[in-house]
Amino acid sequence: MNIFTKIKNFFNSPEDTDTSDTQNDRALTVSPILKDFLENEVLNGLDVNAGQFWNAFEAILEEFTPRNKELLDERESIQKQIDAWHIERKGQPINKDEYKSFLKNIGYITEPASDFKITTSNVDPEIAKIAGSQLVVPVMNARFALNAANARWGSMYDALYGTDVIDEENGAERVGGYNPVRGDKVISFAKNFLDEIIPLVDASHSDVIGFEYKNKALNFKLKNGTSTQLNDQSKYIGYADYGNDAFGLLFKNNLLHFEISVDPHHSIGQEDPASIKDIIIESAITTIQDCEDSVAAVDGEDKTIVYRNWLGLMKGNLEETFNKGGSPLTRRLVADRDYIDLDGNNFSLPGRSLMLVRNVGHLMQNPAILDKNGEEVFEGIMDAMFTICIAKHDLMKLGKYTNSRTGSVYIVKPKMHGPKEVKFTCDLFAAVEQALNIEPLSIKVGIMDEERRTTVNLKECIEVAKDRVIFINTGFLDRTGDEIHTSMEAGPMLRKGDIKLHKWIAAYENWNVDTGLETGFKGKAQIGKGMWPMPDEMLGMLQQKTVHPEAGANCAWVPSPTAASIHAIHYHQINVASVQDNLLQRQKASLDDILSIPLLEDVSSLSQEDIQNELDNNTQGILGYVVRWVDQGVGCSKVPDINDIGLMEDRATCRISSQHIANWLYHGLCTEDQIIDSMKKMAVKVDEQNSGDPLYKNMSPNFDGHAFKAACSLAIDGRVQPSGYTEPILHSMRLKFKSQ
Repeated sequence: MNIFTKIKNFFNSPEDTDTSDTQNDRALTVSPILKDFLENEVLNGLDVNAGQFWNAFEAILEEFTPRNKELLDERESIQKQIDAWHIERKGQPINKDEYKSFLKNIGYITEPASDFKITTSNVDPEIAKIAGSQLVVPVMNARFALNAANARWGSMYDALYGTDVIDEENGAERVGGYNPVRGDKVISFAKNFLDEIIPLVDASHSDVIGFEYKNKALNFKLKNGTSTQLNDQSKYIGYADYGNDAFGLLFKNNLLHFEISVDPHHSIGQEDPASIKDIIIESAITTIQDCEDSVAAVDGEDKTIVYRNWLGLMKGNLEETFNKGGSPLTRRLVADRDYIDLDGNNFSLPGRSLMLVRNVGHLMQNPAILDKNGEEVFEGIMDAMFTICIAKHDLMKLGKYTNSRTGSVYIVKPKMHGPKEVKFTCDLFAAVEQALNIEPLSIKVGIMDEERRTTVNLKECIEVAKDRVIFINTGFLDRTGDEIHTSMEAGPMLRKGDIKLHKWIAAYENWNVDTGLETGFKGKAQIGKGMWPMPDEMLGMLQQKTVHPEAGANCAWVPSPTAASIHAIHYHQINVASVQDNLLQRQKASLDDILSIPLLEDVSSLSQEDIQNELDNNTQGILGYVVRWVDQGVGCSKVPDINDIGLMEDRATCRISSQHIANWLYHGLCTEDQIIDSMKKMAVKVDEQNSGDPLYKNMSPNFDGHAFKAACSLAIDGRVQPSGYTEPILHSMRLKFKSQ
């Protein structure tokens, strides 16, 4: 009996109406808090009862657990063969043709796919058509999750005023209350933006003193007594009447919207010649609500928090109350935005970012549920069943708001190694659809291109998911970690900063875009790029992150709602669809370049000071992240680096640092004692950097806590960790900490 027949029988059997503990606990041992949440909150209102859910989940586990184990065994087997190949050729230069032939012989590089185009249907325009910012947020933190979902629209004035995009020269400091000198610089920047995106005929927006709609055109009154119009009248599409002389003018450019908000009674509007109080810019078009790298969820209690927040987002009733300025403030999801078009008809625009959910990968198991053999279930299988079941509230339109207007659920799947693992994911989603009475192919998949075996087989990965795929995204940090681990036996790696400059990474980034365009992603799916890691360096982001839309990516990750608003400027300046049209004509990136290994050819070129500096940089980054992960359960946060610059850190950054130390240790560039000494020295620095946190537990002077031990283990034992992942050590130490 196959999995689909077995699941179908569950729904046709009278026994499945039984939701007693005897039935539900017959084969699975479920964390009580998770079980209660599922049966009393998740299933409430759905057409699936507890007996059907647990029986179907058990059948899915029986079908997919052995397959999951086989895939992990294959990863290990392939890695051992690669290790042996490099060991046999130690000290010899790598012959690229011989190397590529070897990778094909062992199945690391699979048979190439024939040409095809993806056929995914019912994809929301935020993914299929609109190019824009993409927020990634830990769904375990309700306040952050709500902020991200509400970041579809943001204040350009606030984003500029509060960041270093606006300089502090000549009295424009960010201190105290409102600084009118700084405010003037913000307004000047914003009106320059308007001049660039919606230029006027023979005038600047700084000359505008009012607005009037007549003769079927928006007219801009100028301070010289004349009036003018837009160069492109089609960009003005509607307005909102807020009463008391306040209104909003709605514009559309490159499929993105922004509103000029006018209010002569507002403190800012009173000082503006045209009474403009703000520009509200469409910002985070999509948001990834993350169950993976940015959270620390190690047991049933943690997973319930993750799933409960996702449920609140899907039902639209998630709330979080916190103190701000001494007063309680409650955050909720915002409503859609209402406008009137040029013919007088009412219409609405989504008020919230379209939400995707990132499940965990194939590696980890979780004690939240034990199978009939008493083994922890694979967390990726559990995530699929729970997050999809929760999203069914949206599919059935049971919530306060609608997420997907096309009836789809978007799941980002990380850390897959090659087409077999993508096929496993697609088969799993099909089984869950069957189990939960969901229309086939409603569950869409985003493929994270962050493992080397997926990169070299990306077209083949897309082919097996061609009717579900809505997303490919480069994740250069995880990808670099896997690059180091895969070629650990080949020799010592370049310094971390130099690895980023090696030819493999540019080829990898281009290969991802080329493959997406080759397989028909344009106008159907997202091609994404990675995170801007410095949330306080918004000027740098404004100056540098144009490279992502210029590279043909129609979304790129940002660390905050403010960053989403600033990065949105790039998508107004750059028409990604046109960029993609041009890129379709270029030659595809080189697989040989992708397979080139960033080895340190001359070890003697590094001084002992160079080695120590690299060690200190890596150990400080690991410690700063791990101490919050293990001791506080914080999976992603702004962590000061060795130079006290705040960086957004998650497990990907930890993976690359730990793998780099492990590589240098293995090849004799440093010793275990040096690593521990560096860890102790940097632990003191990290303690100092966290001195203002009342929840923080110092690692020094005893250096015997779980966090310090975890950091040391990640570096010293990094070579033998599966694919160089950090999760096994972090989860183990966090569970030990929680059991104290």
